Amino acid sequence: MRSAFAASLMSVVASVALATAPGLNPVAHAQTVNSGETIRTVIVEGNQRIEDRTIQSYLLVEPGDPFDPDRIDLSLKTLFATGLFADASFEKSGSDLIVRVVENPIINRVIFEGNDAIDDEKMREEIEVAPRGIFTAARVQSDVQRILELYRQSGRFAASVEPQYKPLEQNRVDLVFVINEGPVTGVRSINFIGNGAYSDGRLRSEIVTRQSRWWRFFSSNDNYDPGRLEYDRELLRQFYQNNGYYDFRVVSAVADLTPDQEDFYITYTVDEGDQYYYGDVKVETELDKLNASALRRALSIQEGNLFRGNQIENAIDTLTYAAGVAGYAFVDITPQLDPDPETNRINVTFAIDEGPRVYVERVDIVGNTATLDRVIRRELRVSEGDAFNRVLLDRSRNRVRALGYFKNVEITESPGSRPDRTVVEVSVEEQPTGELSFAAGYSSVDAFLFDVSVSQRNLRGRGQTVIARVSASQRQQYVDLRFREPRFLDRNLAAGIDIFSTRSDFSDVAFGGFETDTIGAGVNLGFPLSEHTNLGLRYRLQSDKLDLADVPIVINDADGTLAFQTVVDDNGTPDDPSDDTEVQVPVSPNADPLPDGTAVVDICDAEYINRSRGCRNERAEISSIIGYSFNWDRRNDPIEPTGGFDMSLSQDFAGVGGDVQFLRTEVSAATYKGIFKGVRASARISGGLIEPIGDDDGIRINNRFFRGGSSFRGFDVAGLGPRLIERTVDSEGNTVRVRRLNALGGKAYYQGTLEVTVPNFLPDEYGIDTALFVEAGSVGMLDDIDIDPARIISPEGSETTTVRLTKDAMGLRASAGLSVGWDSPFGPIRFDFSQILRQEEYDRTETFRFSTSTRF
Repeated sequence: MRSAFAASLMSVVASVALATAPGLNPVAHAQTVNSGETIRTVIVEGNQRIEDRTIQSYLLVEPGDPFDPDRIDLSLKTLFATGLFADASFEKSGSDLIVRVVENPIINRVIFEGNDAIDDEKMREEIEVAPRGIFTAARVQSDVQRILELYRQSGRFAASVEPQYKPLEQNRVDLVFVINEGPVTGVRSINFIGNGAYSDGRLRSEIVTRQSRWWRFFSSNDNYDPGRLEYDRELLRQFYQNNGYYDFRVVSAVADLTPDQEDFYITYTVDEGDQYYYGDVKVETELDKLNASALRRALSIQEGNLFRGNQIENAIDTLTYAAGVAGYAFVDITPQLDPDPETNRINVTFAIDEGPRVYVERVDIVGNTATLDRVIRRELRVSEGDAFNRVLLDRSRNRVRALGYFKNVEITESPGSRPDRTVVEVSVEEQPTGELSFAAGYSSVDAFLFDVSVSQRNLRGRGQTVIARVSASQRQQYVDLRFREPRFLDRNLAAGIDIFSTRSDFSDVAFGGFETDTIGAGVNLGFPLSEHTNLGLRYRLQSDKLDLADVPIVINDADGTLAFQTVVDDNGTPDDPSDDTEVQVPVSPNADPLPDGTAVVDICDAEYINRSRGCRNERAEISSIIGYSFNWDRRNDPIEPTGGFDMSLSQDFAGVGGDVQFLRTEVSAATYKGIFKGVRASARISGGLIEPIGDDDGIRINNRFFRGGSSFRGFDVAGLGPRLIERTVDSEGNTVRVRRLNALGGKAYYQGTLEVTVPNFLPDEYGIDTALFVEAGSVGMLDDIDIDPARIISPEGSETTTVRLTKDAMGLRASAGLSVGWDSPFGPIRFDFSQILRQEEYDRTETFRFSTSTRF
């Protein structure tokens, strides 16, 4: 290919050059001259784009200099080194020095042909040649190798690239890369030789490369990549050393092409060695503020435990952090490992010395294509000129990750311009910050539920949040306009404004089938109290209008009780009157004519003597609410914590003006623990209480707590807690039927959640994670004023008795289940499957819930 390329290039250059400079000898040379003469004039010929003065500036001779063959030869080499010329020659004409050049063509277009697996844009990012650039053979050949490397990384080792050229007028060319992609080169099998402690299958799960299988259509890890082979060697070493095999080594890693030339056989030859355990573990230091014994107790390494290589790195991090807390920003920790093959013990000594003082010379931020540098820099805890501190770097990384703008954040350091200087590089990978979310569920009562909402964050990369959220479901229509500035007035102060309108229809969920219309606005401020705590302040003014569904009934004018009438029940046999019976049923409001002495009224009409106490909720109110939130976050990672805890406390006081007075308090705390690789556990407890202030009106239903749905898996929206029911019993007191009416909400709730992520043994490229969960808690504790007394609503003489009553038991409810998440190409999807462990007879349960979102 190289000879064809050179021949083609010389053909193009010759055809272009000869067309523009007829008679020019294309062979570069420096003519032999008499060094005793001096140069009178330097004449440049053959140039088209480049000015004479520019070419003369590259020469090492000028008028008045002698004709020195050595300097003229160096001038020739200098011209070629510029990359601007395909040919050049020097000639002496009397006392003049003539410089004849053939300029390299200018690239008009760069065209790719035959590529399907890799698009044009990806290849343009990798190559150096570009339109309006200088055409050189070396640069084009280098780009050919880059394109081939791209195809090798995607598993296409049979790919070939042939550069072709089309001469154009004005010394220009079109450069065409003709690509033959060839088939994907897969990995037919991965085999291990010398492994006794672990099976081939176990070792395959520890490396990145995968065997080619039909189901791995979302992954490229089953394509052969020699660079990945070296990475897999390191992963094998880490795996064995983390399981005690200190002497483990990979003797060889060989890839053999299959006879059909389509795949590779990969064979690792390993030497496992013996398994080692920890011997004596010591910490040695002469630094005044560090206590070696205390540092030793802080380490998780214990004598006699299995040796694990990653524990050494973790111990160094622990000691570095402890030294930083004690005021030593510069420490040098050297682990000294002394293996004893006779006892299979490794004695470990951590030597701590005060290291050389190093300062941050520069902080570089790379990879942020959308987010501005200053948004990232303000989260960093180090800046130019600061003392280098790894603890602060780790903290900076967590703060940048917590922004939620980046898929990946890495902080590395490299030597600076002097030994006591270091350059810190913050590398980020952007991820979409807009979100279109969908949610659906299956309820045991209401069948399928659906919800959709839209939001956007990180406006123009400035870290600002602008949300125009629209949510619609069968129960709620929600419009929310928000703006949040995380650095208000360029201070460490977050400020935001919120304008919202909500219409909720709880006709099948809460008491009386009520609807609420809420419109309002709010402002909020937030600022840090310390590195791990922050305080948020807020104020909200809103108008709430609650309307109970109109339910017409017929009452007796005399006493305001429900009116009944006698009807004939055919008992399901209309053709057989012998078994007909007379029964008492409420008079229908649609009856024509209505019985004398009756009237049609709404179920909440004051004339109805048995109207519910919940009818008093039907009114419009203005709420003026001021509140705060205190948050304490000590998680070791803001995205996937494996240690630490977080907690929050919030209170809202309604009564600074307006018609509503209450105090609402909510608290939540969680702890996290990494059990082993791929398994994490979290435990969260939460609770809330709302109490009226200043009067005896109780808490209006729209301000009470409701749990269920996404807030308590296994139960429907508002599925647990106080509820109106109708219980029907026969003459012997046996329950015939319990009819669940509407939820009433509660003044208090408590809840605990335990969740453990578990391996699902599916390929990592599927992006599927699974977790087991247990939910336990309750909601309730209504005031007496909100509880209706039990009332018999069946007519006299009925064979059964129906009683309407309020159930408000704070008894424990519990559910357990499986949560499956899939990071699909369409966005994250989550499925929740639940099994009820404990419930009250009047609770509404939910067995399945589905939710998804897509980002933009």
